[in-house]
Amino acid sequence: MSSALALDAAFNAADTVASGSLLLAAPIALAAGFLSFASPCVVPLLPGYLSYMTGVAVQDLDGARRGRMLAGSVLFVLGFTVLFVSGGALFGGVASSLIEYQPVISKVMGVAVILFGLAFIGWLPLLQREVRLPVPGVGLAMAPLLGLVFGLGWVPCLSPTLGTVISLAYAEATAWRGAALALAYCIGLGVPFVLVAVAFGRAARALSWIRAHQRALTIAGGVLMVVLGVLLFTGWWDALIIELRTRVGSGEILL
Repeated sequence: MSSALALDAAFNAADTVASGSLLLAAPIALAAGFLSFASPCVVPLLPGYLSYMTGVAVQDLDGARRGRMLAGSVLFVLGFTVLFVSGGALFGGVASSLIEYQPVISKVMGVAVILFGLAFIGWLPLLQREVRLPVPGVGLAMAPLLGLVFGLGWVPCLSPTLGTVISLAYAEATAWRGAALALAYCIGLGVPFVLVAVAFGRAARALSWIRAHQRALTIAGGVLMVVLGVLLFTGWWDALIIELRTRVGSGEILL
C-alpha cells in the first residue's frame, strides 16, 4: 500500500511540474544563479570567501587539502541555500493567496524585472549595492553560518538576479514551486563555488575568462531579464506556459 501511495505521489509531483511553468522558469533561475556567481559581487572576492569558509589562509589555498576545501564550500553553499530557498517558498506562498490578482501582479513583476535587467547592465547603480555584515568566524564549523551571513550581505548587490527569481516565484504562486526556483538559483550560484574550491589552482584560467568577459556576460544577462520582464508584463509568459503545457500533455515534450 505504501509503495502505491509513493508511486501516486511521484506521478502527482510530475504532473504538477508539467502543468506549471517550471520547465521554463527553472533554467532561467539556474542561469541567474551563474550570472550572480560571475558578477563583481563574487568572482573578484573568491579567494577571500574560500579562506573564510575553510579557515585556510589565502596564500595557502592552492595547497590546501581537497577534502577540507570540498567540505567548507559545500557547508558555505548550504548556508545561503537555506536563506534563499526559504525566501522563495515565502514569496511563492504569499502569491498563492493573491491568485485572483495574478494579472496585476504579473504586470508589476514584469516592470520590476525590467528594472532589474537595466540595473544588472549597470544603468541603475542604486540596485547594485553590497552590504558589509560582521563576519562571525572562520573555518568549517562556521561555514554554514558564514554562508547565511554572506547571503544576507549579497542581497542588495545580487538584487537584479535574485529579484528576477523571486518574481518568477510569484508567478508560480505556490510555496514549493517558489522554493524549487530558489533552489535552482542556488545550484547555479553554488556549484561553481564548490568546483573552484576543489580545484582552486586549475580554476584560475576559468576565472580569468569570466573576468575578461564579465561585461559581455552582464549585458547578456541584463537583456535576458528585460525580455523576461516584457513577457511577464504583456502576458506572453502565461501564453508560453499554456503552449508548453499543451505540448507536454500531448506527448510532444517528454519529461
